[in-house]
Amino acid sequence: MPELPEVETVMRGLQTRLEGRVIRRAAVHRPDMRWPFPPGLAGRLTGARVDGFRRRAKYILMRLDGGDSVLIHLGMSGRMLIGPALPNAVPAHEHLTLETDDGWRVGFVDPRRFGSVDLVRTEAEDAHRLLAGLGPEPLDDAFDAAALSAALDGRSTPIKAALLDQRTVAGLGNIYVCEALFRAGISPRRVAHTVAGARAARLVPQIKQTLAEAIAAGGSSLRDFVQPDGELGYFQHAWKVYGREGEACAQCPGLPDCAGVRRIVQSGRSTFYCPRTQR
Repeated sequence: MPELPEVETVMRGLQTRLEGRVIRRAAVHRPDMRWPFPPGLAGRLTGARVDGFRRRAKYILMRLDGGDSVLIHLGMSGRMLIGPALPNAVPAHEHLTLETDDGWRVGFVDPRRFGSVDLVRTEAEDAHRLLAGLGPEPLDDAFDAAALSAALDGRSTPIKAALLDQRTVAGLGNIYVCEALFRAGISPRRVAHTVAGARAARLVPQIKQTLAEAIAAGGSSLRDFVQPDGELGYFQHAWKVYGREGEACAQCPGLPDCAGVRRIVQSGRSTFYCPRTQR
C-alpha cells in the first residue's frame, strides 16, 4: 500500500496539473470502489475549479471552489495517472475520470478497487470518519519528542506497532517505520513506553529525515506504485534494512559477529532490523 511519501508525491503531481484549473468534465465508470461513490459525484465535480490540495496521513484532499473537498485514498493498487485528454477512450480499471479546461485528463485507475473517493465539506475535513482521531502529522513541527513521548506513555505494545497505530502519528507505514527505527538504533521489539524521553528525541528526527528523503526520491516503488506522470519512485534503492534480510547493514562487521539484517513478523507484518545495533 502506498505510504506517506508516495501519497505526498501523488498529491504534488495532481497539484501541479490541477490547481487553478476548472474540471470541464467528470465521469464515474462504475458505482463503487471500496465503497459506493457519493451520489451525483460527476455532476458535483463538473464545472468546479480546483482551489488547492492537502494531504492528511495517507489521504489526498482536493479542495474545490464550491466548498467541497474530494477525499481520495489510493488503497492497495490505486494510481492517479495524468495525460492529455483521450476522447471516447477509458483505460482498463479506470473508475473516475477528470478532464480539465486546458485539455488534460486525470484518471483514477485501481485494478483491485481497494481505493475510495468521497466528498466532504472543506471546513469539516478533519471530522470525516476516515480522518477523525488521527494523530499528528510526522512532518509537522507539533510532532516532536515531547508529543511522541506523551503518546507512548503507559503503552506496552512493541514500538513498531505503536508507530503504525495512526492515532500515535498519522501516515507512517511499514517501510518507513523499519527504516526510521534502524537509523535511530531502536529495536522494533522494544516496549513502546520505554522509548519516551531520550530515545524519542533520537527517533523523531530520524522519522522526519527518512520521510523527507523518500519524498525527494518520489517515494518507493513496490508493486503498483508509480508517480502521476508514470515515473517510478526511487527511494527503495536507499533502504537500509527493509527487504534486506540476511544482508549486511551499514554498521555490520560481518560474520561471526553479525549475521546481517533479520526479518521477523509483528502483527502480521514483516519487520526488518539489525539485532546488533538496534536496542
